[in-house]
Amino acid sequence: MSGRIEARLAELGLSVPSAPTPAANYIPWVRTGDLVFIAGQVPMKDGRFHWVGKLGADWTVEQGHAAAREVALNVLSQLKSALDGDLDRVVQAVKLNGFVNSTPDFIQQPAVINGASELMIQVFGDAGRHARSAVGVAQLPFGVAVEIDGVFQVR
Repeated sequence: MSGRIEARLAELGLSVPSAPTPAANYIPWVRTGDLVFIAGQVPMKDGRFHWVGKLGADWTVEQGHAAAREVALNVLSQLKSALDGDLDRVVQAVKLNGFVNSTPDFIQQPAVINGASELMIQVFGDAGRHARSAVGVAQLPFGVAVEIDGVFQVR
């Protein structure tokens, strides 16, 4: 489907990838009323895990920011799937939860997750502004650097 949001993505030089298949026993999104809950997404591209490693050891803040941006595109891919391909149905990005695989002394988790937050605002404008958590964790599935889930209000 082509619409306002797809045009905005094209202006940004971005495309939403095909929605990745869940890696375990869960569904990638749930809709209840006017809310869509997106399960945790990781940096997966072309069937491969990207950005494997820890922030503060293997990756810089700038690289983590890029990883979070890539993960945000996977969040959008699941959202697009939930909305039958029509991202114009998004009313508001409500909440993102960002998890950063980081060393014990790494304290820049918010700067990393900004990669996802900034993408949502670039794509949806003011409707992309959201509440957020950005936390450091000892490990993430498959050793990836970032995982993000989200909640979106839709029509």
